Amino acid sequence: MNVLVINGSPEIHGCTDRALLEVERILNQNGIDTHRVNIGNKDVRGCIGCRKCRTTSRCVFSDVVNETAPLFAACDGLLIGTPTYFAGANGQLLSFLDRLFYSTMGAFDKTMKVGAAVISSRRAGSTSAFDEINKYFTISSMPVVSSTYWNEVHGYTSEDVEKDKEGLQTMRNLGHNMAFLIKAIKSAKEAIGIPEQERGVFTNFFARD
Repeated sequence: MNVLVINGSPEIHGCTDRALLEVERILNQNGIDTHRVNIGNKDVRGCIGCRKCRTTSRCVFSDVVNETAPLFAACDGLLIGTPTYFAGANGQLLSFLDRLFYSTMGAFDKTMKVGAAVISSRRAGSTSAFDEINKYFTISSMPVVSSTYWNEVHGYTSEDVEKDKEGLQTMRNLGHNMAFLIKAIKSAKEAIGIPEQERGVFTNFFARD
């Protein structure tokens, strides 16, 4: 069992990293392997809607998105961390996630892969960033992992995050909950399989002549 960890912060050892490390430590303690990918310092462009991936199952731009896709396919859970910029997630991370989720639609089924978001902020805006990340999970039949508070830490530096005792507690509880959910889903998969997903209906309110 393994979790793919995405750090969307350009500060590789900043606040977001400190929060993710706390979750990763608990996952590892629970027998869940983790693999980290740092994308906040990579040159990532947004999706251009060319739909080439519909026939190739790969993004037309060959970069860290295509490099990460096989790791996403193989993982049991996805842990995404982001700093808060203007009450939202890092735009570079959102471009990465748009292309990663869209380009892999036909490549593999994300159903019952577990998803968790981790947000860092100096003071505010974290809950809207949290909502942005969770939307990627909820459109993909991925169960969302919760904790004992919203999955966030506060601080301007990683040293500040050390002082956010409740935030780090929330990260540890998130790690335990994520590990439990991954193991529970694995057991259910082996016993009864995963729920069948209907995919045939596509609503379009603009009728064609």
